[in-house]
Amino acid sequence: MKKTAMVIGLAAVLGFSSNAQAIDWNWKGDIRYRYQSQLKADQDDVEDNSKDRHRIRVRFGADMWINEELSAGFGLATGNTDDPVSRNETLGDNFNTDAINLNEAYIDYHPMFLDGDVNFILGKRYSKSTLTVMDDLIWDGDVTLEGITVQYGKDAKGKEKSGLCANVGYYLLDEASYSGDYEGEAPYIFAAQASYKGTVSDLGYQIGASYYDYARLGDGSHDYYTSDVDYDLIEVFGNVSGKVSSLPWKVYGQYAKNIADTSTHSGLDDAATNAYLVGVKLGKAKKPGQVEGSVEYVHLEKSSVNPELTDSDRGDLTGSGTNVQGWKMGAKYALIQNMTLGVTYFNTEFVDEPADKVDFRGHLLQLDAVVKF
Repeated sequence: MKKTAMVIGLAAVLGFSSNAQAIDWNWKGDIRYRYQSQLKADQDDVEDNSKDRHRIRVRFGADMWINEELSAGFGLATGNTDDPVSRNETLGDNFNTDAINLNEAYIDYHPMFLDGDVNFILGKRYSKSTLTVMDDLIWDGDVTLEGITVQYGKDAKGKEKSGLCANVGYYLLDEASYSGDYEGEAPYIFAAQASYKGTVSDLGYQIGASYYDYARLGDGSHDYYTSDVDYDLIEVFGNVSGKVSSLPWKVYGQYAKNIADTSTHSGLDDAATNAYLVGVKLGKAKKPGQVEGSVEYVHLEKSSVNPELTDSDRGDLTGSGTNVQGWKMGAKYALIQNMTLGVTYFNTEFVDEPADKVDFRGHLLQLDAVVKF
């Protein structure tokens, strides 16, 4: 009895007992097994470009509600530390172990003197939770932005509320350079967004606009960005949703343009600065037996968006995240609670076809089994 009292007393002194009661842990994660078959075909060579892979992805973490003014979160994931747009691990390396990396780590302060409506976020967090992201035209779904964000109109989990939503962000791309045009200064992205989410009759809608300024890209001293490129992106996006009987549907789209001064950047093409995506979704595979499907068309010109951070699957087909256009079709089926089976097919081509890729067509088939917990 005395030993028990001593342990409880020590825990109380150190703050373990009170903190454990105060913190609301929301554990989250998923495991995905994927079979992927890829075919790059042109008029002269079809059979020599097929590539089949088996891949896994694991993500695991927690969001913590500490008190009414403070929350935080972290996440771990598989993936290559040099690839910001994929958390996949390809099987077939003689059964070697695979790495688990820090995927998210953030603090969210939402002071009550602002009624808890404004989130000050510090750290690394998924782009969709950090900003307003309609789809993967600019940000691949695996990108976790690193820096500082001020949000209005989102809850602590990153979900948008009805009404006005506004986000301002400062995200570091690399460490400060010790030479060149921006010696001692780090390259970064400045982001500003505003959107509105509401309903009219039985229809839901959302409209918004974004501005992304890539600053201090420098003269080649950084790993990914040089003075040959620059991105000052403007984006408009929106969606309309409703139900047919009890079946949910959504039509959505994005348009982005790079308005950077291309005359001073040899890596940019001033005639190739537009990108757009349109799509439709039908159904929701949430409960066992439910099905959902989607169809998208995307068009990304060479200098339209940052090719390092847009969707990685399209880039697998053409070798670059931009200068690509084509279709994406997918379907999901909820097999049992917390498990879905899915199929996705990409059919893409170059926007501006290289001389050695005449009549190129990229085909990618993905079969997924996903368990969420």
